[in-house]
Amino acid sequence: MRREKMIIIAGLASGVVALAAMIGFVGQGNVREVPLFYPEKVEQTVAFQEVDGKVQIVGITGVKGEANPTLLSRTSFAYILTVINNGTTHHRLYIDGLNVQTDLLSPGESDTITVIPTKEGIYNYYDKRQWLTQLGQIHIVTVVPSDEFEGFLKDMI
Repeated sequence: MRREKMIIIAGLASGVVALAAMIGFVGQGNVREVPLFYPEKVEQTVAFQEVDGKVQIVGITGVKGEANPTLLSRTSFAYILTVINNGTTHHRLYIDGLNVQTDLLSPGESDTITVIPTKEGIYNYYDKRQWLTQLGQIHIVTVVPSDEFEGFLKDMI
């Protein structure tokens, strides 16, 4: 009888240790179908088009479809902007202050630019062909991590 009690106690102890080890293994992120952290990037797609003889940019993905929208991104995130030329002439998107531009795009062509902004700011974007034609702005903002909140917001997180 004493031997049976020892076997039962040893079995329970082994089960508790195995459960704790499994919880620790899974809790460390070793068993996931998807990554725990998503890549830090902002992706948007815009297109050049001509309306009544005027060049404009229209948002396609990640941007409202209005003409010459204000684009938005975050500091320290990769900002990936795909530009499509749906117009009838050549176009090049140039972002002043970030000093990046697409290739000169023929009608139907597209190009992707990637920027990792390090500071906040408002930057103008232009159609850069023979001269600069301002079309809109890109706002780069800093998002505060939740551990930097103060006051009543800190208690809510």
